[in-house]
Amino acid sequence: MIGRRRLLAGALGLAAPTFLAREALAAAPRHLSLLNLHTGEKLAATYFEGGRYLPDALAALDRVLRDHRTGDVHPIEPGLLDLVAGLASQAGRPDAVQVISGYRSPASNAALHANSSGVATRSLHMRGMAMDIRIPGVSLARVRDTALALGRGGVGYYPASDFVHVDVGKVRQW
Repeated sequence: MIGRRRLLAGALGLAAPTFLAREALAAAPRHLSLLNLHTGEKLAATYFEGGRYLPDALAALDRVLRDHRTGDVHPIEPGLLDLVAGLASQAGRPDAVQVISGYRSPASNAALHANSSGVATRSLHMRGMAMDIRIPGVSLARVRDTALALGRGGVGYYPASDFVHVDVGKVRQW
């Protein structure tokens, strides 16, 4: 008969490698390569390393993801960068994400909303929490399905407009 202490020690021994693997993965460097289709700007950046987000890299990503209509720059939620980097990596294309829309100023969002019922009045783009993307060589359906499987936020599928919307708000789909 196994004693409680021995059983607990054995269970912790089994859990330790899983915990350590998760910790190592969480501390692994994170890299993102973007092409802003409206400005033509490209950026490949390691934005997380040594267990922390790198301020200079985040600022460079904020700049590439700025509102191309107004030039306004806004901080992009690091969790969104993690989500997009994860999508690119799982799709086998960590070197290429095309951005249709990153940050959107309130003025740009209002103008877009006035011309389209598909633009939310309180869009998460205005908070740096959403991106409209595509990944060259990967079908939109696969990008959508991968984003849904990750379950980290909203996923909008726009095949007629050739992009997938991803955000780090509530988990939902449309």
